[in-house]
Amino acid sequence: MSGIQLHDVKKIYPNGFQALHGIELSIQEGEFMVFVGPSGCAKSTLLRMIAGLESVSEGEIVIQNRCVNQVLPKDREVAMVFQNYALYPHMTVYKNMAFSLQGKMPRDEIDRRVREAAENLEISHLLERKPGQLSGGQCQRVALGRAIVRRPRVFLFDEPLSNLDAKLRVSMRLQLINLHQQLKAEGLPSTMIYVTHDQVEAMTMGDRICVLDRGVIQQVDKPVTLYHQPANKFVAAFIGSPAMNLHDVTIMRNADALTLSFGDAGHLPLPASVAERLNDYNEEQICLGIRPEHVAITTADAPAALPATVQTLEHMGNEEIVHCDVAGRHFVARFPSSPGWSLQPGERIGLHLALEHAHLFDINHGRVLRPMAR
Repeated sequence: MSGIQLHDVKKIYPNGFQALHGIELSIQEGEFMVFVGPSGCAKSTLLRMIAGLESVSEGEIVIQNRCVNQVLPKDREVAMVFQNYALYPHMTVYKNMAFSLQGKMPRDEIDRRVREAAENLEISHLLERKPGQLSGGQCQRVALGRAIVRRPRVFLFDEPLSNLDAKLRVSMRLQLINLHQQLKAEGLPSTMIYVTHDQVEAMTMGDRICVLDRGVIQQVDKPVTLYHQPANKFVAAFIGSPAMNLHDVTIMRNADALTLSFGDAGHLPLPASVAERLNDYNEEQICLGIRPEHVAITTADAPAALPATVQTLEHMGNEEIVHCDVAGRHFVARFPSSPGWSLQPGERIGLHLALEHAHLFDINHGRVLRPMAR
């Protein structure tokens, strides 16, 4: 099988700390895979192990059908782009890009590759400058060009855009996506692995996303699936901006109907599509998840709504984000902006939850809640 396979990969440091716990992952050839997770989840450690910059404690890393555990980084056919660019300050842009090719091919081929990559990255006019004369975005494009000229089978990106401003990050994201598509169109599909803590970057760039937490894979799937079908509470909370509303509630049975108790905030009836998944639950606590776009604002006395107080408003231009207090619980609502719309902090309102879109999680382990076996 081509691509990259990780088989029960573990990283244990000499002091006994285990950073990675049995990683099992298959990355297809030509796939754009994103590793995402909070700081300290070992995503960069995993990337460095694939690159050969960190040793493997247990398990196997296979690249293009070859176990590379004992293979030197330079012999793995991978190119890594770092967060800090790692350019040689005394060399011109041209020499930085050509450096890894010196002595490996004719000069005219090196020149062709460097100038072709520079043209694609729109840095041809910078070839005679040195890194100290470049902006952060230009330095990052040079670092990317240095990787491109090698024509590796695998590109590894370790938070390469985190030092750039917001506008430039968007531009560079598009360039990386275009590069991936261009290589495929030219019949040179390169596998790309991209590490980030920014879930917006992950959602917009990856063919698939691997969500990590504390050295354990939480879920691997397409961005749209992660958003709409998170496997557990951690993924539900991490993927999406603003984050999903997550609250512990109690399932109550009233005659033949099920309701969710929010304590002092009141009760909400469950729609049939959700209630049928919980027929065997009664007076048990679960975790309810509801996306901000599925929280609607209504009047304070509206039926089947939670009484709330407006705390903070975020006017985004195209949408409104409203932070509310519901008997000590924090809820966020999101909806499109409209002319003349207004709310004020401290205003009393009602929140209608579209519970047909609810996500239900086990309160102890955070797993997606399934109907109990009879």
